[in-house]
Amino acid sequence: MKIYPHLWFQGQAEEAMAFYLSVFKDSTVLERILLPDPELSVVRFALAGLPVAALNANSWVPYNEAFSFLVETDDQTETDYYWNALTADGDKEQPCGRLTDKFGVYWQVTPRVLLRMLADPDQEKANRVMQAMYKMKKIVIADLEHAYRGGRVPLHRKNYLQRRIWRT
Repeated sequence: MKIYPHLWFQGQAEEAMAFYLSVFKDSTVLERILLPDPELSVVRFALAGLPVAALNANSWVPYNEAFSFLVETDDQTETDYYWNALTADGDKEQPCGRLTDKFGVYWQVTPRVLLRMLADPDQEKANRVMQAMYKMKKIVIADLEHAYRGGRVPLHRKNYLQRRIWRT
């Protein structure tokens, strides 16, 4: 038995698969399945080892925030890479490291260090990190570390973040 996340596209499954394979370098095509109806097909691919199925159908079903892919990153460079790649082509940035890609699929780009800081038994530190995260779209590790140590997000950075949040 295998369990796959299953994505539904309106004729864009191949394009989406190619895009995701270009973003996640350690990914591969698993199979292409042509169905008897020429408007339907299925592609299966692995993103960093996670098998994903994608359906091409001639009807549109919207995604929502109840389901997203979480990309757990090791550092700011990796966070920036995945954030920039997934938001390329005018996609929607959302608060707290969340975004919607050009196909409408929801993602979270989350540095591992954020999860560790939020789980700190010192609730005061964890709360400061959470409050700093609430002000961000793309997660900035240096600002989280600053909040963790007891500092506030620098005023110029805070104003920039507020402008970015109100713009969407």
